[in-house]
Amino acid sequence: MSFSLKGHVALVTGSSKGLGRDIAKTLGLAGAKVCINYSNDRQKAERTFYEMKQLGSEVILVRADVSNPVEVRELINDIESQLGQVDILVPNATPAQPQKPIEAYDWTDYQLMIDFFIKSPFLLTKEVIGGMKAKKWGRIINIGSEVFQKSIPNFSAYVSAKGGQIGWTRSMATELAPYGITVNIVQPGWIPVERHKNDAQILKDNYLAAIPAGRWGTPQDVGDAVLYFASEEASFITGQTLCVNGGNSPW
Repeated sequence: MSFSLKGHVALVTGSSKGLGRDIAKTLGLAGAKVCINYSNDRQKAERTFYEMKQLGSEVILVRADVSNPVEVRELINDIESQLGQVDILVPNATPAQPQKPIEAYDWTDYQLMIDFFIKSPFLLTKEVIGGMKAKKWGRIINIGSEVFQKSIPNFSAYVSAKGGQIGWTRSMATELAPYGITVNIVQPGWIPVERHKNDAQILKDNYLAAIPAGRWGTPQDVGDAVLYFASEEASFITGQTLCVNGGNSPW
């Protein structure tokens, strides 16, 4: 079967809702054992868990703040005891994303972005990399954003952290390639999910009008891109940035 992930164990952080939920479902349908991770919303996490169980996926549900080193260690221990060693890692968890001019930011806004988009992938990778190296196989797939390519204004905390995430991805790709481990980043465009329910309609209309493909992206589009990077078919692709936005990038 093409893009089969049978025999693999995947962790998708922040996977109780939004893009993470569809990424987890897609990997599970491809045969991976999947850990759903959440930090706050137990109800939505349980709903995703039962949906995946009904689809026939082998799945567990573990709460953890993936910016906290102690909780990350406990998370990985739980997965290893229930499913086995993680060999597909998808750091997807994200905090609130305030948009405001530079004068209105303070350092805590920046630090929060760094904690989720650089610190969290670092902590998670530190915990799983030994098993990946021993197996000579692994996939680390970061979830970025088109905002870095598009240089979005009034969004500097988020955009700068996403740029750092790209740099981390590229450096790790070179470092880990000799071990059969690939490291790539999927960068979605604006794909309306739960967090966007209160966004102004005029903003949505203007964004949609600028997409060359002429339609909104879907969470499934992102899940499919992650599936490809996770698959054996992508074993010679590493250090790459894939924008999933219908052509809505300046380069």
